[in-house]
Amino acid sequence: MWGWPVGEDASGSRHVPLRTVDVARESGYSVQQVRDLERSGVIPPAARSSNGYRSYTSAHVRALRAYRGLAGAVGPVSARKMLTELRTATVETAAAAISGVHVRLARERDEALRARRALHAIRSEKDTPEPEQESDAMTITQLAAALGVRPSTLRFWELEGLVAPERVTALRARRYGLPAIRAARIVAALRGSGHGIPAVRDIMASLHRLDGAEETERILRRRLDLIAARTVALLRAGADLAAVVTSAQGPADLPPATDRHEC
Repeated sequence: MWGWPVGEDASGSRHVPLRTVDVARESGYSVQQVRDLERSGVIPPAARSSNGYRSYTSAHVRALRAYRGLAGAVGPVSARKMLTELRTATVETAAAAISGVHVRLARERDEALRARRALHAIRSEKDTPEPEQESDAMTITQLAAALGVRPSTLRFWELEGLVAPERVTALRARRYGLPAIRAARIVAALRGSGHGIPAVRDIMASLHRLDGAEETERILRRRLDLIAARTVALLRAGADLAAVVTSAQGPADLPPATDRHEC
């Protein structure tokens, strides 16, 4: 359980200066990492004393904690870019950006779950063939939108032998039936979990073998676990992200504080 942040007293004052080592201790980063993250713009530049020493505040500690959680959710490169933008954005814009991360994580989870259902359907196809209706088919535009990828990505997967349309009309329009849609969902999940094209090709070729299907199931389970961990990291960063967002608005714009204790 954290008390009020280092450099901040019980009244919420932020005038107490912090050394680099203090910030490192409270944020969980090394002294060199604090300097590097300042240099890359993750935290605002520290004030400098007459003798050149850095002087930080609790706002820097909160920004570093926010970065740690955000990096766990979206990766360090995206987190650096996002935090830099959050510090100068309006509350409305910043809140929308953070909400967008939650939405993207939820979508990734939904797609991973659909991929698992598709895998189970593929495994059971040989035992209980499922009748397919024309309404079940999708165009390349519809399937790309459902997967959150570009149509050109589906064309690339087709060239690589990963997913193929089941029918191409006289106007060269692709139509994807249920088997192709299921395969595309699994490919999207495998690519999202970091598997390269050759590995995905091998996995897709093995789906009708018991060992291949079981390995794919394990991969999708790990992807769901990773998405859950990223979501928890974002939730843990919530209060610190809010502090970063609201600190840019100035004290006059903030609601009165009621409790300075945080977990």
